[in-house]
Amino acid sequence: MKPGPDERNASSFSPRGRRWQRGALTDEGSQAQADNCLTQSRGPHPSAPQTPSPPRGEGKSVWPRRLAYAGLGVGALAAATAASLFWYASTLPPIDFTAARDRSTVVLDREGKLLRPFVTADGRWKLPVGADDVDPRYLSMLKAFEDKRFDQHAGIDPLGALRAAGQMLANGRIVSGGSTLTMQVARLLEPRQERSLAAKLRQAVRAIELEQRFSKTQILDLYLTLAPFGGNLEGVRAASFAYFGKEPKRLSTAEAALLVALPQSPETRRPDRFPEAARKARERVLARVEAAGLATSDEVAAAREEPVPTARKPFPNLAPHTAEQVVAEAPEQRSQRLTIDARWQASLEQLARERAIGQGPQLSIAILVADNETGDIRASVGGVDYFDAGRAGSLDLTQALRSPGSALKPFIYALAFDNGLAHPETMLEDRPTRYGLYVPENFDLGFQGMVSARKALQLSLNLPAVELLSAVGPQRFLSRLKDTGAAIAMPRDGGAPGLAIGLGGLGITLSDLTRLYVGLARGGEVVPLHVKSASGVIEPPLRLVEPVAAWYVADTLLGAPPPLNAPPGRIAYKTGTSYGYRDAWAVGFDRKHTIGVWVGRPDNGAVPGLVGRVVAAPILFDAFARIGLDPRPFEQPPGTISASSATLPPPLRHLRQDVPKTVAALATPGLKLAFPPEGAKIDLSASAVDGAPQLNLKVSGGVAPFTWLVDGAPVMAAVKRREAAWQPPGKGFVRISVIDAAGASESVSVRLQ
Repeated sequence: MKPGPDERNASSFSPRGRRWQRGALTDEGSQAQADNCLTQSRGPHPSAPQTPSPPRGEGKSVWPRRLAYAGLGVGALAAATAASLFWYASTLPPIDFTAARDRSTVVLDREGKLLRPFVTADGRWKLPVGADDVDPRYLSMLKAFEDKRFDQHAGIDPLGALRAAGQMLANGRIVSGGSTLTMQVARLLEPRQERSLAAKLRQAVRAIELEQRFSKTQILDLYLTLAPFGGNLEGVRAASFAYFGKEPKRLSTAEAALLVALPQSPETRRPDRFPEAARKARERVLARVEAAGLATSDEVAAAREEPVPTARKPFPNLAPHTAEQVVAEAPEQRSQRLTIDARWQASLEQLARERAIGQGPQLSIAILVADNETGDIRASVGGVDYFDAGRAGSLDLTQALRSPGSALKPFIYALAFDNGLAHPETMLEDRPTRYGLYVPENFDLGFQGMVSARKALQLSLNLPAVELLSAVGPQRFLSRLKDTGAAIAMPRDGGAPGLAIGLGGLGITLSDLTRLYVGLARGGEVVPLHVKSASGVIEPPLRLVEPVAAWYVADTLLGAPPPLNAPPGRIAYKTGTSYGYRDAWAVGFDRKHTIGVWVGRPDNGAVPGLVGRVVAAPILFDAFARIGLDPRPFEQPPGTISASSATLPPPLRHLRQDVPKTVAALATPGLKLAFPPEGAKIDLSASAVDGAPQLNLKVSGGVAPFTWLVDGAPVMAAVKRREAAWQPPGKGFVRISVIDAAGASESVSVRLQ
């Protein structure tokens, strides 16, 4: 081993040292004699007389002074160098952190798992990541390979710099830059194409600045975010998803080694284009890892056998419709955290794909899962395949207005129970009935005769539901739904709501329908459904019906016959099929969750055999099986009546018979709005009473009493007379409607002036 500088100095100056150790003589003769003895024997003769040591301070070597001067010179040089660096740093502009701030927008689930990332404005994948998000072994391997003294130096590694300088002098060119991880961060923040001493000096100055401003962990976070990995991949998290299809939290030895090797030459080592170059670069990292003792020889051998990925994997794309919506609403937010459960979302998206395969290339499926207590949306499947144009995959079908078929019947019964018109054991008529011009039929075109309300709802019979709706009132039913926040779309003819709305004669979204069922599960309280955690003012729940009525419906739906091979009595659910087999629905709930399912064609095309009970109900039951059922029974509120039809109070044994039907209805002339006529222009001043404008209304035919509405809102209580007077609040176009007791309606549009 070569002697160090201090050892070499000591051996060079040892003769003089030995001479002073032998002492100095007091006269010239003695001095000459001593010199002669040193020349002949390299030491004093044993018999030579010993002379006393020279006085303290006399005859000391000049070398300590020279060393002191040299130290002062080195210190002065260092100070001058530091001053020069300080001056150079003062001439540089502030560090530009734009590259660090420019990151991909990410949408996360309720636990922080990645649902869907978005590329940056310039088309790069640059996912936010920190040291805590990465496998610790990868960090150890990164430091061992790139900067083994990262935790000790202040931005510049002196030994690394000396090594790089020596290599440059020996080869006449830059062989190794001697860059620390901090210097690499500086280069990534301020990219420079040239490899020159000036560029290195700038990186060194910037590295010192970074070390002064940030902790080691923060600097490491910057490297993990900015490091290039080939193509449009920046940052270790994006690379881990692209090459391994997973978060970088748990990497194998081979995976970690590959990610360490790529940033040195990301384009020439891209495993999807140059797998052999990537493998060789990984080998060099594994060799360094084994030498540093970070992995055993067996682990390294196994890592060498692991294949290098040869293609990029797709990034996560869970809940794509919801992710797009929240990003569009707040594009400035780089991270959005939703109430969705990534595991449930992935499972239900897979369920939708599996069930759609056998239903034709144009069929799609939407599924929505809501938490009954909080209104959190736990999963939202907007369609079968986001990228399938044949299924209109980019459309969010949870927000599409569709006909619900019989799926709204539970709310007709709920209002009838809530208003004291009926009880689950009240007997209803299931037989041919005419309501004005409206003649409803059952789905199977058969009739059950007298049935209880419970059985009628469980079997989804149409005629009893229409009978109840006639007693409740279509406008009242519709208004109650709208009061809870449901967006209801009526037919374009603009007529007043008729009894057909109870069988699907309106439009509603899967989101709103699911929300209404959440209200039943909550005892009649409807809460907003949200995909982001509620912040600020929380909207109070809206009362749909009282708890007793809600429990009656829930208990009834719990006994609905399940689809084939499904256990009974597990889910309170209802199905629906729209006219023409265009929409199939199934919505169900237990104590904890409500799930809504819609099946159909996005273009509203008919699908033969598309029946809610046959197609949508099995999907509903499978969805509950995947998220887990709550086996607890629904909590029975006080005030419920447990009785058979025969033991009910007399008013509840049968539906009140104060509404004419059957023969009486058949003999009644059709409802006609006699005045005002359609399109009339009416001068209100001509019919003013005491200076107040007044419009006389007249009706012919129909069954009294009559309900008058203006622009869809009732303007007076039901009256038995065929003439009525209404005081309009002002001038303009209005639509006037009248509904008779049989549910028939007539509307006209007039202009008041």
